[in-house]
Amino acid sequence: MKIAVLGAGNVGTVLGYGLLDAGHGVVFGVRDSPGRQGFSAPVAELTDAITSAEVVVNTLPGSVTLDVLGKIGPGPFGTKVLIDVANAITPAFELLYPGDSLGAKLQALLPDAKVVKTLNTVPAAVMTNPGALPERSSVFLSGDDRDAKQITGQLLTGLGWQHEDQVDLGGIATARATEHYLYLSLAIGAVSPSGQYNVSVIR
Repeated sequence: MKIAVLGAGNVGTVLGYGLLDAGHGVVFGVRDSPGRQGFSAPVAELTDAITSAEVVVNTLPGSVTLDVLGKIGPGPFGTKVLIDVANAITPAFELLYPGDSLGAKLQALLPDAKVVKTLNTVPAAVMTNPGALPERSSVFLSGDDRDAKQITGQLLTGLGWQHEDQVDLGGIATARATEHYLYLSLAIGAVSPSGQYNVSVIR
């Protein structure tokens, strides 16, 4: 698939190159000059990257996502799948949208796009290498469109997440649950020096 990864920070580059390794065409969408060096994939301005893609992956900082994408507007997104992996937090690591979620706000901002929240509970080191952990663990999906979640699930499978480990929580409103998991994730991360950890749903 043709995938635009918005953001070229740690999470963006990990996901982008993981998707490249899985055989997809990837372009990195950035807010600053697209003349970046050292990337083995195309780099473009955000709007151009979105327009060129079939699927968009948001890895921009959650604190600026609504502002940045709101200025672009719904046009370039159309009815595309928008996979959101960001957590919206303040510099003090507090939730920016307590009682709500960035995923749901993105869906409201871009009503025709098909927003799917996933991977926001997983450290970057594990996103594209779940097999690095000694045991299988879980990844969650939230979204209103069944087909969009199926496409997202296929991309996750290509990154190494087995279908049985993908937990569909339901509509985009359930993104509030995974975004509020942030505090537990930070606590677990503080006692996991390797940075490689995750949770597993046993049912």
